Amino acid sequence: MTKATQKITLSPSRDIPFNKLVLSQSNVRRIKGGVSIEQLAESIAERTLLQSLNVRAVLDGEGKETGMFEVPAGGRRFRALELLVRQKRMAKTQAVPCVVRDAGSALDDSLAENDQRVGLLGSVSQLSS
Repeated sequence: MTKATQKITLSPSRDIPFNKLVLSQSNVRRIKGGVSIEQLAESIAERTLLQSLNVRAVLDGEGKETGMFEVPAGGRRFRALELLVRQKRMAKTQAVPCVVRDAGSALDDSLAENDQRVGLLGSVSQLSS
């Protein structure tokens, strides 16, 4: 017997105003404030945002969406965008490309994004071979 291959469904993406995003406490990556955020902000200013943020709707006590979204994966990118807003180089209402995830574990998404990361040095050596 042949098993049927289960088809996957990708999470939808949409543009969400920056002022509707908040950093999630479920992000597993902890960085010291300011470490490489300035360089990332400059890169975003030069090239634009190259990778979407991973977000989930923030729910109220009754389980209804509040219109806000938490960012469990993409904290450095969020902080770089936040810096650009503080510097008045980006409007706080600027639309930000986001992958919108359904309810589930934000911690799992943050772990998966960081666990599946391939170091740059390995990637660069593959390019030169």
